[in-house]
Amino acid sequence: MAEPTSTFSPADLAAIDGDGELHVAAHRADGTLRPATIVWHVVVDGALFVRSVRGDDGAWYGAVRRAGTGTVEAGGVRAVVRFVPDGEYEDAIDLAYRAKYGGGSAVRAITSATARGTTLRVEPLSRDAAAARG
Repeated sequence: MAEPTSTFSPADLAAIDGDGELHVAAHRADGTLRPATIVWHVVVDGALFVRSVRGDDGAWYGAVRRAGTGTVEAGGVRAVVRFVPDGEYEDAIDLAYRAKYGGGSAVRAITSATARGTTLRVEPLSRDAAAARG
């Protein structure tokens, strides 16, 4: 199994992971950003992952899959990123979602087969200095 990589600094990754909500916005074809959507996220083996609770029908998910790039923001960190399909860590990601968000119905949905099929690794391309943590 390939080791995921991340160029988020350890401090940025910890700040993002410590936040319960990740704001995700996909780029449009003209380079502008779509409105941000709040999603749940986890960190596994030093990489940031997101899933669509609605599977392929999630509007934000369809937008980031089409664009491939966008922005994420959480914990005072904002970065321009690419979204890469990654199904190699599904069990560890399920465990991370349960550890972070509990065992309720929303967690059962984000760890379902429908959601697992949408797992994306979030790889930073650049850090937005204007939104950098203090």
